Amino acid sequence: MRKLLLGLMYTALLAGANAAIAGGPDIVSLRTGDMKKLVVHSTPQATSDAAFFLEDDAGTTTLEAYRGKYMLVNFWATWCAPCRKEMPQLNTLQKEFGGDDFEVLTIATGRNSPEGIIKFFAEAGIDSLPRHQDPKQALAAQMGVFGLPITVVIDPEGREIARLRGDAKWDSDSAKAIIKSLIESRNDS
Repeated sequence: MRKLLLGLMYTALLAGANAAIAGGPDIVSLRTGDMKKLVVHSTPQATSDAAFFLEDDAGTTTLEAYRGKYMLVNFWATWCAPCRKEMPQLNTLQKEFGGDDFEVLTIATGRNSPEGIIKFFAEAGIDSLPRHQDPKQALAAQMGVFGLPITVVIDPEGREIARLRGDAKWDSDSAKAIIKSLIESRNDS
């Protein structure tokens, strides 16, 4: 029953997709290449309050703790080839835009050993992304994450404004233009 409800929620999200975000920047027109897969919601959607584990056994937190900035939340796994392919690009995005107004938040969902994540990050040169985990997929399930990778854009109020299913070139000019537009809209208000 829960999966049915989550499926209906995701379908509803898609129904209002790819219109300009009400009261927000027009990022739809900035989508080219892989970024055309970014589904932009006409109305921001609620996100989950499920807890996930911070890297290095530092406790748990929720997405609410990151409120106040735009976030690119990437759900991934060490065994997922497309996830591994895009992780260096997400690292580049965080290095260029990460700060008070924007952050890339990576959350390994399902079975991923902390040691395996550390090893992959070291081998791939990932030095600017967190190694958070959602081992029981509580957050992923509540966020309607079916399949990996899934990347969700969350506004400073903690609402989902866009979603991309599958991998994408996150260090592309289009991705950078989208992030820059979001940051600029925040600084203009």
